[in-house]
Amino acid sequence: MDRNTLNAFLLMTLVFVLFMWLSPREEAQQEGNTPKPEVTEQAAVNTSIDSLTAQEQEWLVKNIIEHGRPSADNPSAITLNQNGVNLTLSEGHITGYVTVKGRNLNWVDIANTDTTKMTVAEQREAIATVRRETESIGRYGSFARFLSGTPAECRLENDALALTLNSRTGSITRAELKKYDTEYNADETSQAKRRVVLFEGDRNSFNFNLPLPGDVSTADLYFTPRQLNDSTVLMALEFDHGAYWGIRYTLPKGENYVVKVDIVQKDMAPIAQSNNRTLGFEWNQDMQRQEKGRMFEERNSALYYKYAGGSVENLSESKDDTEERKAKIKWIGFKNQFFSSVMIANRTNFNTADFQSTVMKENDFLKSMSAQAKITDYNWNDANPVSLSLFLGPNLYPLLSSLDHKVDTDEDLKMTKLIPLGWNIFRWINTGVVIPVFTFLSKFISNYGIIILLLTIFIKLVLFPLTYKSYRSQAVMRYLAPDIKKINDKYPGTENAMTRQQKTMALYNRAGANPMSGCLPLLLQMPILFAMFAFFPNCIELRGQSFLWAHDLSAPDAIISWTGNIPLVTKYFGNHISLFCLLMTGTNILYTYLNSQNQANTMPGMKWMMYLMPVFFMIFFNNYAAGLSYYYFLSLLITIIQTYSFRWIIKEDSIRKKMAENAKKPRKKSSFMARLEEMQKQQQAMLREQQKRGGKR
Repeated sequence: MDRNTLNAFLLMTLVFVLFMWLSPREEAQQEGNTPKPEVTEQAAVNTSIDSLTAQEQEWLVKNIIEHGRPSADNPSAITLNQNGVNLTLSEGHITGYVTVKGRNLNWVDIANTDTTKMTVAEQREAIATVRRETESIGRYGSFARFLSGTPAECRLENDALALTLNSRTGSITRAELKKYDTEYNADETSQAKRRVVLFEGDRNSFNFNLPLPGDVSTADLYFTPRQLNDSTVLMALEFDHGAYWGIRYTLPKGENYVVKVDIVQKDMAPIAQSNNRTLGFEWNQDMQRQEKGRMFEERNSALYYKYAGGSVENLSESKDDTEERKAKIKWIGFKNQFFSSVMIANRTNFNTADFQSTVMKENDFLKSMSAQAKITDYNWNDANPVSLSLFLGPNLYPLLSSLDHKVDTDEDLKMTKLIPLGWNIFRWINTGVVIPVFTFLSKFISNYGIIILLLTIFIKLVLFPLTYKSYRSQAVMRYLAPDIKKINDKYPGTENAMTRQQKTMALYNRAGANPMSGCLPLLLQMPILFAMFAFFPNCIELRGQSFLWAHDLSAPDAIISWTGNIPLVTKYFGNHISLFCLLMTGTNILYTYLNSQNQANTMPGMKWMMYLMPVFFMIFFNNYAAGLSYYYFLSLLITIIQTYSFRWIIKEDSIRKKMAENAKKPRKKSSFMARLEEMQKQQQAMLREQQKRGGKR
């Protein structure tokens, strides 16, 4: 081969390679410019047949043998009929059909991929149905037959509660309180009253994770409702030969807010074949709004729980919060401002529990709460292995305190802790005095405005001795002010400080006055004021009760309202003006003026502070319950009346006469005066010692 021939051959080879390399790119470019028919993933799937693998066929045979039932026509044949799969195993061969979109497709045709009897898509769907059922049986075992069904609802009802139960999950899907109306209405133009619904639909779910090898949750199962009687419904999973596993709900007749929730079973040990003894419990709820004002309702809503034999704790009311508790828990509660849902373990406890609370931004809901707990020592041979009680009702103190006698438990449930009544000393005042008096009066009087008035008068009568002593002490100090000024003028300077104090104390002793006697009675009254501050916003008896212009004593009595968000004003003051709060502020200013007249010596800088405090209280109380502002208004009004009465009773002449009589009598020094004189002597000795040291220098 000469050189020219070789060059020609190499050139032809190069052209050929370039042609082959460029041709696909051009074709691809042409194809990209040419519209192509869309081929979806589903269409691509439907163009090919499917079949079970050898291992999947072994699992199918095993599931038919273990979970099928003997055929009525042929005792040696076993039939698996559930969730659209009806297959029979006989002499090593599988026959039967699979239901796809209402058509019963022969299994032999499916296995042989006979597309003359069905479409490719139907064949693939049939294989997928069998595969899903095989996997479900592997996870759920004998419970796999309950993965499909027809949802059905049934009701339980008494004078207080109306419950709806659904066969899908076998749980309560709606709880309505028949004696309470919701104050919140998403449609502000509608005036129609609706009953309080604690939860409904998929916004609430509680389910059990069965103690089986797989993760079997009642949330995935379809139950068969059994109406045992007017008060009891059994949600049952029915097996062969009368065996069943179920959840029994019992709602006693009358005004009862406690639903008994029992897990019941019969002949389940051979079916379960499980050594697992831990029953899981999951509860989730999106808490619905019930009140007009979101701020206070959200502030008083939280997830509560009680340690077995211990105290009651709660997650944060104001922010997202989580807790993990390894200790035993007696009850778990989702608490709203005035209503609660509480799950109580009767004979046993929740051994561990995880809690979570999330503030929701939706207008109709407050918080999303969830609890995951475990109950150990589950026994498949026990007819009633777990017993719970579900409280669905109002946060009414007498009702919550009586639950210990309505629930099968041997310990104090402390359910009244769901009502925030302040610190221990304030709570003691509320539970020991205020609530009993309030409850007693409500038995005879239906108008809660009158009840608050009588309660205020009762409290003022109890505090009358302290109030009288405080005012008398202030009056004595005011009348002694000229005499004290004379002493200060007669003994001026720091060198006469001890003498000035001695003369002043001697004057107090003759008058029978104590500088602390005016402050101490007021300090003793403070716990009652704080106790009432905690009581009224959480008193459900005031909810929906009208008085004068206030339509709801548990909410602000707005006489002027406006829309829009004004920075800081809306956050702290609100979008309204409450009339009772205005009245309280006016009486508070008047009381401040009268009180300043009773003070013997008032620092100039304190006067404007005294008048500024009522304004701060107005800003603070404008969003609070009208009943609270009404109580403080009455309390201040009665105090003003007492002040004028004391001025008429306590005269300066009588005090001067009393001082003269005390001066003639040998008066025993009080322990306070004795300690004060002893301190003065020690100070004088120290002063003399300092003067000696200064002279030596």
